[in-house]
Amino acid sequence: MSACLLGLNCKYNGKNNLNSEVIKLLSKERLIPVCPEQLGGCPTPRPPSEIIEGDGEDVLNGRSRVINKNGEDVTQYFIRGAEEVLRLAQTMGVKKAILKERSPSCGNCSIYDGSFSGRTRRGSGVSAQILKSNGITVISEEDLKNGK
Repeated sequence: MSACLLGLNCKYNGKNNLNSEVIKLLSKERLIPVCPEQLGGCPTPRPPSEIIEGDGEDVLNGRSRVINKNGEDVTQYFIRGAEEVLRLAQTMGVKKAILKERSPSCGNCSIYDGSFSGRTRRGSGVSAQILKSNGITVISEEDLKNGK
């Protein structure tokens, strides 16, 4: 579970994405909050980051990079965070993850387009992709709202 959806202040701007549908799940499911960017070594707050010319699969395969708004390459932090999330998921026997859509780490079906303009495109974030590539089902908070 993306920790920001549970109200933890781990977003790039030091805030959260508290989600009422996710909070309702707390009474039914065991949720493990993770912030891949923090697990990878990024501070909070931090400059926003986006995947440039690709998606999470491209980042994991060395074909694309994650760059922050200051122009710094932060790819290593995103890969390290994704690897830590995968390790935790495998250790805990996780079968399904609920991650924050549009995030360069957690986006399931869409991510920001790399222009820092608020535009999105199809693709997965780095952590979402590593989980999917290892047989873990990934959905977004938006899928929860739609009953998936």
